[in-house]
Amino acid sequence: MSTLETLSFDNAFARLPDAFYTRLPPDPLPDPYLVAASPAAAALIGLDAAELARPEFAQVFAGNRLLPGSEPLAAVYSGHQFGVWAGQLGDGRAHLLGEVSGADSGWEIQLKGAGQTPYSRFADGRAVLRSSIREFLCSEAMAALGIPTTRALSVVGSHAPVRREAIETAAVVARLAPSFIRFGSFEHWAARNKPAELRQLADYVIDRFRPECREAANPYAALLADVGRRTGETIAKWQAVGFMHGVMNTDNMSILGLTLDYGPFGFMDAFDAGHICNHSDDRGRYSYKSQPQIGHWNLYALGSALAALIGEPDAVQAAIEESYAPSFEGHFMDLMRAKLGLARALPGDEDFVGETFGLLQQQHPDYTQFFRRLGELPAQVDEATRTAADAPLRDLVIDRDGLDAWLALWRARLGAEGRPDAERQAAMRAVNPKYVLRNWIAEAAIRAAQGGNFTEVENVLACLAKPFDEQPEFERFAAPPPDWAAGLAVSCSS
Repeated sequence: MSTLETLSFDNAFARLPDAFYTRLPPDPLPDPYLVAASPAAAALIGLDAAELARPEFAQVFAGNRLLPGSEPLAAVYSGHQFGVWAGQLGDGRAHLLGEVSGADSGWEIQLKGAGQTPYSRFADGRAVLRSSIREFLCSEAMAALGIPTTRALSVVGSHAPVRREAIETAAVVARLAPSFIRFGSFEHWAARNKPAELRQLADYVIDRFRPECREAANPYAALLADVGRRTGETIAKWQAVGFMHGVMNTDNMSILGLTLDYGPFGFMDAFDAGHICNHSDDRGRYSYKSQPQIGHWNLYALGSALAALIGEPDAVQAAIEESYAPSFEGHFMDLMRAKLGLARALPGDEDFVGETFGLLQQQHPDYTQFFRRLGELPAQVDEATRTAADAPLRDLVIDRDGLDAWLALWRARLGAEGRPDAERQAAMRAVNPKYVLRNWIAEAAIRAAQGGNFTEVENVLACLAKPFDEQPEFERFAAPPPDWAAGLAVSCSS
């Protein structure tokens, strides 16, 4: 394992031409202090967990001290925001420090909130403690749920004031990813009619991350199809766990299919397919039910950018249509079967999953608790014991007759497999989390941290590292939202 001083940096992205970025150091953060750090993320880059407790750690990951070999830069990109072309964007408050080799592959380290860059567009280049804690916790929670995501190493705070809707305090979150290249990175060069730079970027992605695409007859079409498959899988996992990204702009879409840029995200409480987690999204473009469609739309934006490399328009369309929808639909059905305790695919499953979501929309139970409690129920009941046996789930709904009718269908479908209850229930517990990062949980940790108490951030991190385990010591995090959380809202400033 490495110390801070012995982390071995490479800087592959920095070897691209200067047009792709601006080299500049982070802005120093006054009097930084450590809020939280993830030992699991540290392990990815081979950093000894003991290093997290060193005073130097906060200095390094506030951006105040550069490690040997680091070459900080801010990348340029463009993108569509809420479906409208926004033109040039870029890392307006992020600095890429470089790439560190890990156990499996290289991980780029990026400081978010580390000060102004040429791409800040009149902004201050800072992040606030509130949003940094949310991104830190959700990045690590999503990884524990098995969802492709960027990771978060640490949150470092400061008492330096930052003006948003009100005066808040500054923070920097250290993010990890194999690459932070986005759909908008390609849109940037296409919009500027720079085919040489577009090709350089595509070749960089293929050669570093998707070398198998080089063997295809059309490597750039193969790259687009790969992005389509990975994006479809990731969004299927979002839908299955009830996660809403909140701001699926093309500049927030990872070319590697990772969940990228945690801002106004949310996990579903009472189920509503039309739920909008982003208070800034007044038209519901990024509602829960719209996410699969928006993923498709964004891929066409990427395909349009890559069209000059791919050639025939039909090849662009084929790369998208033959990858995204089949990937999304296949993964989503597999995930929903697993959540329902079904071990194999049978005719009629799609209809049953549709009926399941119809029930959820009618009854509005807590999404996470519904599937977790469903896994507790027996596959066979008699009329005398049915009400008591089904009580954990019936307590979540008002129309219990409607639920009972659905449960009869569910049990009939289980009967087609005949799996022993103990085996099925264990399998359901392994895929239906008991704990997710609900907004109220994040907010409680944030409020404590704003008062100087970071223990609750640590507790939430520890709990969400094992979302499928019972964890009696964290039972409070499985409770329904408290009354004070009813008015919580997150927006693009969150």
